[in-house]
Amino acid sequence: MMEELYTNCSILFRIMILRENQSCIKGSRLDEQRCSLPAPLKTEEEYIPYPSIHEVLQKGWPYPLIILPQFGGYWIEGTSHNLSSPALSDVPFPWSVKVKLESDPTAKLYRKHFLGKEHQNFYSSDVSLGYLILSVKYEQSEKQENLRLLLRTRTGTKHDLIPISCLNEFPNAVQMAKLLCENVNVERFFPVLYPKASQLIVAFDEHVISNNFKFGVIYQKPGQTTEEEVFSNTEESLGFLEFLDFLGDKIQLQDFRGFRGGLDVIRGQTGTESVYTNFRGKEIMFHVSTKLPFAEGDSQQLQRKRHIGNDIVAIIFQDESTPFVPDMIASNFLHAYVVVQLTHSSSGETLYKVSVTARDDVPFFGPSLPNPAIFRKSTEFREFLLVKLINAEYSCYRAEKFAKLKERTRSALLESLFEELQLRSRCMMGLPVEEDDKTENGSGGFFENFKRVIRGRSQSLDTMGISMRKQQPATMPSRPTTAGLALSQSVAEGPKAIAASFALPGRSPSRTRTSRFHGRRSSAIGIENIQEEKRDIAERIQKVVDSPETLLDLKSDGSSSPSSPEFPSRKSKHI
Repeated sequence: MMEELYTNCSILFRIMILRENQSCIKGSRLDEQRCSLPAPLKTEEEYIPYPSIHEVLQKGWPYPLIILPQFGGYWIEGTSHNLSSPALSDVPFPWSVKVKLESDPTAKLYRKHFLGKEHQNFYSSDVSLGYLILSVKYEQSEKQENLRLLLRTRTGTKHDLIPISCLNEFPNAVQMAKLLCENVNVERFFPVLYPKASQLIVAFDEHVISNNFKFGVIYQKPGQTTEEEVFSNTEESLGFLEFLDFLGDKIQLQDFRGFRGGLDVIRGQTGTESVYTNFRGKEIMFHVSTKLPFAEGDSQQLQRKRHIGNDIVAIIFQDESTPFVPDMIASNFLHAYVVVQLTHSSSGETLYKVSVTARDDVPFFGPSLPNPAIFRKSTEFREFLLVKLINAEYSCYRAEKFAKLKERTRSALLESLFEELQLRSRCMMGLPVEEDDKTENGSGGFFENFKRVIRGRSQSLDTMGISMRKQQPATMPSRPTTAGLALSQSVAEGPKAIAASFALPGRSPSRTRTSRFHGRRSSAIGIENIQEEKRDIAERIQKVVDSPETLLDLKSDGSSSPSSPEFPSRKSKHI
């Protein structure tokens, strides 16, 4: 009896040990699967800021060209400027090839591969992707047959060259579109039958290309650390004058016939002279702070700030070592700065130290700065600097808030192009067109709708400017009742129109500040109404509407031959 009881107890004990071991194994496995939670985000009271400009100045010379704002929001390129021996021979030459201008790689694909050559265009409408415009071209090279495809959607343009040998059978238009975008979900595409369709399509594709640029040039004297100080400079040092002469040509604004960058060339309300250059077929107007009107008693110098503050990229020129802080200038538009500091070699030759800073959501742009970032005064450095400025502006358009407006503009223009191609194709087929279609499409067709989109952006900016004034009554001086900057470029300047039609917050995009860390000042940018710019853009747009060939510069009418006789018979404008 006792033996049986002992045996049972032994069995129970073993079962308890086994279960305990199993629970330990499960616990260890769960521990292995657990992941540690991230540390809670620091509050503003716990956040350790970067040193302020005053703390940097207290530490003494030498100073960096750029220091980050206390709460970040910017990145810096080019922080090394030390030479073991300040001799001219020590300064590197970083260019082995011609520095490259960055641009949208798809903007000129249609002109390069399709325009004036046999090809077909199709259109359709997708429930999720929106309006679609497809271009197809058969190519044969080195005994290989290819299909070159170009698909336009509201988010962008997709391009590919596909060997026909890789396909089981020759695809139809829907299958071609799915080769570029798997999300295409339409039953069919319809052929474009309008002989001048290529003119409309190339105008849409190249609306993002800009040949006109305006950049700010701000003179920062030694020891100046505030916006009021740099905008109040009226005297120009010999080094600054030498740099302006190096940058471009000094021109008289009165009756100036080139790109004016929003400056008054009739009544002289924006000064008498400026700096201008033509670089690789692109016109550049520089808004020089010391050449814009100076107003006694105006601490913020709004006459100067309304131009420079509405630029997207600006040069900061320094005679001597004084750090620049990107949030020193409160602006809704300025997203990137190129800081240039004058120095000299041991033999007295002119050298320039360069640093670049931009907001966190601005992608990096080339050409890259050498190490150390010191340049000789030369034609190579001038070319490098101008390319860097232009690429900086293109890169700024990819910042989050500019990109959103760019997509809305593209979507509106694509819808207008779709309706125009559909309407013209129906007319070519002799199919009845309802009056509603003509009314909705506009009397001037695609170019007229292009014009309406640009005007609509200007009107929406006025509304946004007024809204900003109502939100900041305590810090904003009295202004005209209409607000917002008019566009300063023609319809061919897509990115310019986008940039000038959207008011951005005047602070770092990566951090929201509460009252404990309030901004230096409320922004006065993006709420000024420049009437002469509105008249100028209206005149430029009207010229394009009256003579679209001046915009397109076509070598042929680029007629599109249909690939199928099928055509929709629906009365509605939507497929």
